[in-house]
Amino acid sequence: MAGVLQGLRVVEFVGIGPAPFAAMMLADHGAEVIRLHAKGARPEIPLMNTPFDVLGRGRRSVAFDLKAPGGVDLALDLIGRADGLIEGFRLGVMERLGLGPDICLARNPRLAYGRMTGWGQDGPMAAMAGHDMNYLGLTGGLHAMGPASGPPTVPMNYVADFGGGGMMLAFGMLAAILGARMGQPGQVIDAAMVDGAALMAAMLWGFRAGGAWGDGRETNLLDGGAYFYTTYVCGDGRFLAVACIEAKFHALMLDRLGLSRTDFTHMDDPARWPVLKARLAGIFASQPRDHWVALFDGTDACITPILDWAEAPAHPHLAARGTLIPVAGVTQPAPAPRFAATPAAEPIPACPAGADGAAVLHDWGITPDQIAAAVASGAI
Repeated sequence: MAGVLQGLRVVEFVGIGPAPFAAMMLADHGAEVIRLHAKGARPEIPLMNTPFDVLGRGRRSVAFDLKAPGGVDLALDLIGRADGLIEGFRLGVMERLGLGPDICLARNPRLAYGRMTGWGQDGPMAAMAGHDMNYLGLTGGLHAMGPASGPPTVPMNYVADFGGGGMMLAFGMLAAILGARMGQPGQVIDAAMVDGAALMAAMLWGFRAGGAWGDGRETNLLDGGAYFYTTYVCGDGRFLAVACIEAKFHALMLDRLGLSRTDFTHMDDPARWPVLKARLAGIFASQPRDHWVALFDGTDACITPILDWAEAPAHPHLAARGTLIPVAGVTQPAPAPRFAATPAAEPIPACPAGADGAAVLHDWGITPDQIAAAVASGAI
């Protein structure tokens, strides 16, 4: 093991989406995260628990039957030895299993008990199902995404699931563990995707309150309305990202394109943006994408290609930094962020459910007799 979190122990009750993402982040940086799979359960998503399951990388697995004799007690033994616990089930599931926060914190008073849900642990929608778009849609954020001429654009599941959910849970886990090490009690981390998605728009709420952001799509500085912060189609059907928000970068763009600065003095006049956008659209459509990439390469004009999945790993900057790496033949993001003194090790691929049961229990101090009893009862 290597990384800044080496020595941390976390028990992860395996689910899907943002909870495994949070656990992956911790494991990437050296935490020993043990995955507790439901014994005999069918994978909830395709390729789960295979090398293609990037969210499952870097952890060992124990397959548990919590209904078997001694199963809950054995899980509590592991939780008692852990710094943190991560679960992403619907409300009441952990309590019904006999592993709710009260029981686990009684066993381990310094435990960071991380709970990942869409709507949170309380509120009128807490027990309802949902997905990324539902959570983001309630916060106002989804309304702001997409063209003015149609419905909001589906932003995949980056925002609420992984940004507002997984990353917030990882932050919450580390904050609670640090607090426990400074003498604070163990506690529950209520990581709700709806809360995290709202938090990620903090700057825009400030803009709106100050009159610098309107409710209409493609009318604002950062929603594609500005001709200098949007995407363009090039002559070969590929795309360009233009993001020259600052005046000095905007001037560089004009100079490289051979355009008069006096024709583009309307950066602060949204009423003129559509006309200027149409003019630039015609220019960028006149040549293939890589012509423009070469023209702006090495400048501060903030104009870059929009790469597809196949192109991205070979981009010179990403390749030089190793941003996307092969792990067991599967291209995937490298651990981030980067630490100078304690860099993360190269990830290992996800393992099959239950691949490490006895070894994990042994390494965590469970006695050979307890392990033998757990095998005999079917608990693992």
